[in-house]
Amino acid sequence: MDWFQRLKIDKFLLVMICVVAIASVLPCEGYIKTGFEYLTTAAIALLFFMHGAKLSRDAILAGAGHWRLHLVVFLSTFVLFPILGLGMSVLEPGILNQPLYMGFLYLCALPATVQSAIAFTSVAGGNVAAAVCSASASSILGIFLSPVLVGMLMNTQEGATDTLHAIGKIIMQLMVPFVLGHLSRPLIGRWVDKHKKLINITDRSSILLVVYVAFSEAVVGGIWHQIDALALLWVVVCSIVLLTIVLVINTWAARLLGFNTEDEITIVFCGSKKSLANGIPMANVLFPVSTVGIMVLPLMIFHQIQLMVCAVLAQRYARRLKKPSPK
Repeated sequence: MDWFQRLKIDKFLLVMICVVAIASVLPCEGYIKTGFEYLTTAAIALLFFMHGAKLSRDAILAGAGHWRLHLVVFLSTFVLFPILGLGMSVLEPGILNQPLYMGFLYLCALPATVQSAIAFTSVAGGNVAAAVCSASASSILGIFLSPVLVGMLMNTQEGATDTLHAIGKIIMQLMVPFVLGHLSRPLIGRWVDKHKKLINITDRSSILLVVYVAFSEAVVGGIWHQIDALALLWVVVCSIVLLTIVLVINTWAARLLGFNTEDEITIVFCGSKKSLANGIPMANVLFPVSTVGIMVLPLMIFHQIQLMVCAVLAQRYARRLKKPSPK
């Protein structure tokens, strides 16, 4: 089992794959589907309420002064990724069909992760305070920026959505619960911090519910007639290449700009991640239910690859920092 831990194979993703398999065999339809959709809307609101309640202002303020680092992470997340996403147009339709290419464009518009970016920064010996601030800011900004980027990247292509309408839906379904959760932190913050495992179960259950409803609709719409094993293999390859390019550019930029090793680690891990926790609920708000399944498929695969690669990379950074400097 040592290889399982070393590669950081995400058990939650394995559960998600099981949910996709269940949706493929037993998709929800009719009145059951309508009930699940209402439940999904409530679950997403609860998810972002808890995200807001978990956000510690003290932790953010501790790393807020490191503006150069945050700017580099911001540019990587919301500029570099979208540019690379547009560059992937050369792969469509020869390697990636249009729906999968749209999925990669959506992936490139998303904010960074919070938990895993901070965790890997900590394991590697990076600037944790700056990572908390940078990842949290990315998550908050992404609620506004991601719909705008989706509208810009997808332009008027099929599957795109009206940007102003999307932002309105995002504000009502995601931002309002997030703000209410954060404003409630003085009242429920201690309870939230004390019951982190329960909150994580709630978060993940909400995501699994969205995945089940999305893939149920996608299966009814014939998703597995559009995607075969070769297409999935190309998604894996493209995800590896995309992540590698971002990691190399972030490392090079951090060293060129004179950041120390601790800050370089923060830039590498915060600037290379894309959030599954934000991406799946946001897709459910931005896109028609029938397209959500295929839109989040590249994100699900990229998420696992980023965990595996960054787990190995974090250990390498940690070993390098432990080595005594030559006299």
